Amino acid sequence: MKSALLAAALALALRVGDCASLRSRRAGQEPDTSCGKGFDNLVQGSQDYYRTAAVELWTHPSHVTDNATFEAEFECWFASMCTTKCGGLPSKADSRKKDLTAKCLSVQVDWLKIWNMFSEEE
Repeated sequence: MKSALLAAALALALRVGDCASLRSRRAGQEPDTSCGKGFDNLVQGSQDYYRTAAVELWTHPSHVTDNATFEAEFECWFASMCTTKCGGLPSKADSRKKDLTAKCLSVQVDWLKIWNMFSEEE
């Protein structure tokens, strides 16, 4: 009886040790930074800019709800771009913002024309 009780106590102690080991390994993992610092950690002005853009850009009759459907993914992408400063790429706003905005808002311009406005690095 004593040996069975000792075996059960030993098994329990080993099991508890395994759990502690697993927790300590998990705690040592790097944080997920795929969304930069996270959308909720952006300054309010950046969040407001994104919210306005998300409404204004998704006006195509076939895509009016895409901003809501993919909200988490778009917020993650936007936060990553803000956090990493677009991966250090130079801004092209001065050279293409007006034309890009017009094409993005047009229901007659297909995605390929917009895609071709971006460089390979982007």
